[in-house]
Amino acid sequence: MATVKIQDVLNKVETILQDDTNVRWTAGELLGWANDAYREIVMARPDLNTTTGTMTCVEGTRQILTTTFAPHALRLIDIVRNMAATSNKGAVRLISRKILDDQKRDWHNVASKSVNIEYFMFDPRLPKDFLVYPPATTAAQLEVVYSSVPTGHAVSGNTVPDEVIKLDDSWANCLIDYILYRCYSKDAEYTANTQRAASHYQAMLTSLGAKTQADMAVSPQEGAPRPPTTNRDM
Repeated sequence: MATVKIQDVLNKVETILQDDTNVRWTAGELLGWANDAYREIVMARPDLNTTTGTMTCVEGTRQILTTTFAPHALRLIDIVRNMAATSNKGAVRLISRKILDDQKRDWHNVASKSVNIEYFMFDPRLPKDFLVYPPATTAAQLEVVYSSVPTGHAVSGNTVPDEVIKLDDSWANCLIDYILYRCYSKDAEYTANTQRAASHYQAMLTSLGAKTQADMAVSPQEGAPRPPTTNRDM
């Protein structure tokens, strides 16, 4: 849960820029770039802004997140279970589409549509879509975990709202680096600022990569890599 205020983030940016009176970069401008930073970070790490919700299916096999969760749904993360009152509340398992294609080629068109979904299939090339089997009825409902784009801070002149940042506190430094990247890019005609812009953008990317590796190392998910053992672990 976030506790860092967006004003605190912008204050640090202004200090680094040596522009705490917002002569060169206005508060509204900085706030707009903070909103851009949320989108940039979540595009790189969709799991950083996940939501669990109940999705009502359309009839058939193909389901689209934005049918229920428009307009902010970005990517499917997982499907947990059936949720309809008339369903068995059973778990829904991920399988490869190739399995069904090989064993039952007409599975998209079977007559026995159901409120009890057993399997789902996901193609990363279509991050907002997924397929279900058996084909769903319009009464089918699923508990869905999905990534969404954070709703940005309202930009109104140079007023900074009294709000916390839209991601976990651990990502505050990433926000700062992205905002500084945009600030120095504004003055890119100066060679030093071009270099600073590139440096801050690289720092943001490095933080994203390092945090990804750290998260994977301690993930409770089955099959996730673990940190190397030491003598003290023996």
